[in-house]
Amino acid sequence: MLKINKQDALNYHEQSPAGKIEVVPTKPVSTQLDLALAYSPGVAEPCKAIAANKDDVYKYTAKGNLVGVISNGTAVLGLGNIGPDASKPVMEGKGVLFKKFAGLDCFDIEIDSTDPEEFVRIVKSLEPTFGGINLEDIKAPECFVIEKALREQMSIPLMHDDQHGTAIISSAALLNALEVVGKDIREIKLVVSGAGAAAISCLRLYRELGLNVANVTVFDKDGVINQHRTDLAELQMQFATSSSVTTLAEAMEGADVFLGLSAANVLPADLLLKMADNPIVFALANPDPEIVYELALATRPDIIMATGRSDHPNQVNNVLGFPYIFRGAMDVRATEINEAMKLAAVQALAELAKEPVPDMVNKAYGDNTLTFGRTYLIPKPLDPRLITTVSVAVAKAAMASGVARREITDWLAYEDELRSRLGVNQKLMNRITSAAKANPKRVVFAEGDNYKILKAAQIVYDEGIAVPILLGNRKKIEAIASANSLDLDGCQIIDILEEDAKRDEYAELIFRKRQRRGITLYEGRRLLRERNYYGSMMLETGEADAFITGLSKDYGKSILPSLQVIGVEDGVKRVAGMYIIQHRKGPFFFADTTVNIDPTAEEMVDIIGLSARTVRFFDTEPRVAVLSYSNFGSNPGPLPDKARQATELAKKRYPDLLLDGEMQANTALNPDLLREQYPFSELAEKGANTLIFPNVVSGNIAYKVLQEIGGAEVIGPVLMGMRKPVHILQLGASVREIVNMTAIAVVDAQTYSKPL
Repeated sequence: MLKINKQDALNYHEQSPAGKIEVVPTKPVSTQLDLALAYSPGVAEPCKAIAANKDDVYKYTAKGNLVGVISNGTAVLGLGNIGPDASKPVMEGKGVLFKKFAGLDCFDIEIDSTDPEEFVRIVKSLEPTFGGINLEDIKAPECFVIEKALREQMSIPLMHDDQHGTAIISSAALLNALEVVGKDIREIKLVVSGAGAAAISCLRLYRELGLNVANVTVFDKDGVINQHRTDLAELQMQFATSSSVTTLAEAMEGADVFLGLSAANVLPADLLLKMADNPIVFALANPDPEIVYELALATRPDIIMATGRSDHPNQVNNVLGFPYIFRGAMDVRATEINEAMKLAAVQALAELAKEPVPDMVNKAYGDNTLTFGRTYLIPKPLDPRLITTVSVAVAKAAMASGVARREITDWLAYEDELRSRLGVNQKLMNRITSAAKANPKRVVFAEGDNYKILKAAQIVYDEGIAVPILLGNRKKIEAIASANSLDLDGCQIIDILEEDAKRDEYAELIFRKRQRRGITLYEGRRLLRERNYYGSMMLETGEADAFITGLSKDYGKSILPSLQVIGVEDGVKRVAGMYIIQHRKGPFFFADTTVNIDPTAEEMVDIIGLSARTVRFFDTEPRVAVLSYSNFGSNPGPLPDKARQATELAKKRYPDLLLDGEMQANTALNPDLLREQYPFSELAEKGANTLIFPNVVSGNIAYKVLQEIGGAEVIGPVLMGMRKPVHILQLGASVREIVNMTAIAVVDAQTYSKPL
């Protein structure tokens, strides 16, 4: 009879708490013991724990990560009242977005009832199942009644996204549009077409932001909403006008903003001519807006336009909000989604739009010119920063407003958890970036006339990571910056062909340094017309603190000038290259992957020492495995012999280093396998995090396979052993990779004198 330990059963069912880095993977069910822990008899233990303390349901079940998407299909976007069955594809699609963008599990429920009281009773009864409820596609005015009742009766985050999602996203867009045109929300004249759930919620949130209701005129299908109407709900009548306006044409006279949440083509183009200067038009009807985008721009060239369509700028898309709002609310176990949390999401979205756009977003949308302004008021849905920006803002607002039942104290750790939910572990780079910001250094970029370098330079300057120095043709750099809306204020530009006196000075220095190595003064002057030599000399003379190159040249050609000008540090015989593999299981370090083609056993010992020191530089204790195709002598051959000899020599030179080999890669990374087959190994307890490859072929292939198909982010190559901070980019590196390398170079510059 299989005996189940109580604590083992509880451990099996325990969930990863918010604010922790590790995200617990899917539980194994591959053995009799696993099955007994997952179900009978082991499952009884968490059941008893929850019965004794109801809050333990969050500890031992997935409730805290589960959202219910619930609808009766009475107001499906663009389709109307199609009923619960026909609405199911939309609800399932909503669940996909929750999972994709926020890592939230989702279950959709379609309720066959149009009676608000019955609907409320059914949803209320589901509270034990879900950590949050997203109401969807319920017609007005019933949606107002339903949401109000459920908020009063339930103590989990709940939101009718059709109302509040649109309100939150359009509020962020409105704030930024008003900033662009220099208008005050307290003074604007607003005309609204539509008085349904979304329109009324927009007006309620705009009012929270300072909108003067007296300056608002609302129209529905029956005309203007004024104080004489008797056919509307109380919430709609809050925005009834007291003016004598009866037509849309009258209302549009001098209007600053038009908000459309109604139907296609209800706004005639000639009415745009009646609006104030720099009119703001949010035509959000889907799939076709209240006025055709191209017609609006042709009629009023000074217009700022937003729609609900992805093929136009400024798409007001609810996916910018609901996944992250629920993520933040559920992670602090909020009892509701209140006004403070909605306003926090608004401000977070508005501010994010003003930050430099990541290169991966530019690539996704095929546009390098995305920058805050008339055609970029709010972030794009595929911006990976949304989860750490909006979710964090919402969680903080929940805590500050007193509706959070769990506190987050380590916000950097929480941001790491958010990224890891989407398969990205940024803990290591967050630490490096924070350290760089604490003491930014001057970093010279050899390829300053490359768009990626310029984009990265703008980012590292704006974020306070580094002070960029750009080498290249000044006119070309300025042209690229202008064409791509890049702001290079704060970046020094040096056109080395204009710096005759400085080149002559550097030529004298390199001649003195290399005159017995085949370089004449004439040759020195010729070399200093190349940016890799010029940048290396800036670093050598202290006019820069770090040097980055290699984006457009192969590794060997990029590294040679720095080796000649700067050289290796004292006590180091050779340099080596390392890549950092960012994975959900943690960072791994691969060396040598770039420099030493086929090192000897003695040379591998040097690489091991450089690697161990570099891993410690990244605040990680190295656990080093020397790799081969053999496990501890299981296969003969020159390569296993070399790896085994390198291991023996390294253990003598570095007796305090946790090190073993030779071994196969899967053995090194699998502590269970090590304990089972090789319990004598020093790595049997935790496995390796630092892999030393026997030659550059194996190391290079390994990291590139992981980079392309292994679900890992690769950072590097990190050049180890130089006397001063020089780093060679991977050929064709992305902007993100350049930014990461710059942060590493800055921290390297802070501490580059490091004894072995």
